Order: sequence, then C-alpha cells, then structure tokens
Amino acid sequence: MPIVATPTDIPDVILLEPKVFRDGRGSFFESFNRRDFETATHERADFVQDNHSTSGRGVLRGLHYQIQHPQGKLIRVVRGEIFDVAVDLRRGSRTYGKGVGVTLSADDHRQLWIPQGFAHGFLVTSDGAEVLYKTTDYWFPEHERTLLWNDPVLDLRWPLAGPPTLAPRDAAGRPLHSAETFD
Repeated sequence: MPIVATPTDIPDVILLEPKVFRDGRGSFFESFNRRDFETATHERADFVQDNHSTSGRGVLRGLHYQIQHPQGKLIRVVRGEIFDVAVDLRRGSRTYGKGVGVTLSADDHRQLWIPQGFAHGFLVTSDGAEVLYKTTDYWFPEHERTLLWNDPVLDLRWPLAGPPTLAPRDAAGRPLHSAETFD
C-alpha cells in the first residue's frame, strides 16, 4: 500500500498521504510502514519516541527544536485539525529561515515529515485536536529551544481568528536573528 509523497515549498518537508480503504464498517490504513516511508522520503529514519498531544481550539504549540540531539518528526492528527508549520534552521540550506505550513486532519489522514534541522509548531483550528508524532531522537529539555512563532522575518501565515493560546516559553521564543541554528 504505497503512500503518495508530495514535497512542500521546502522540498525536504514532505506531505505523506496513505491509501485509505473505506467500507460500511469504517476505514483502514497503514499509519506507518518503514519501507514505504523510506521510498517516499529517501530517508532512513530510526524513530525512538512517540508523542501524543491534546489541545483546544486556538492553542499554538511551538516553534520547538533541539539544538543538540535534533529530531526528525512525523506528524499526524487522530482527532480534529491543525495547521502544522516547519521552519528551516539549517544555515547552509537554500531555504534557511523559510517556513511552510499545511493543514492536517483526522479526516484526511495526511502526515507531515519534518527532517532534522527544523523548528516545528502547530495551531489547532478545530474545537480540539489530538496530535501524534514520531521522533528520531529523545526529548532533552536542556537542549530544547523555541523560535518566536510570530517573528515577522518568518512571514508565517497562521490561520488565526484571534490571539492564540500560548505557553509562556512559546510566547518568549527567540526571533530568527538571535536563535541558535544548525550548521
């Protein structure tokens, strides 16, 4: 059951769409298949941790990254809808400082692959959302950093209906010009 892989405006960030089988009983799809993932992304990701986040409408989480122990992330939504964002923090990349955002929902089953070297965040656009994501390294709180979600240099177009609900560390994120980034 191969997946359809669509590069975003940042080609290393890839939207993955599984084949979903539906009938009168419901639906079935493979949420992860290593062989199909590697074929679609040309990456051999060794996922070591699964995270599960629940949030209400208007919650914005991020933009998070780990300066040491960088994490690749495979994001999917199992309830609700989010606007998911990745920002390239790899100084040598031609897309350095650029961001890309896509809508992911439980209904469409799409996933977003974000490789190492990116900040990640999302905004809940439905009444609530549950987000699952696999990571390629463990969480090390001492190495976690936060990029300012509304830094004008990033020109991110969050679909906001009002001010987002933020954790204090997300509200105090650093703008790109003073953020620690990747070589």
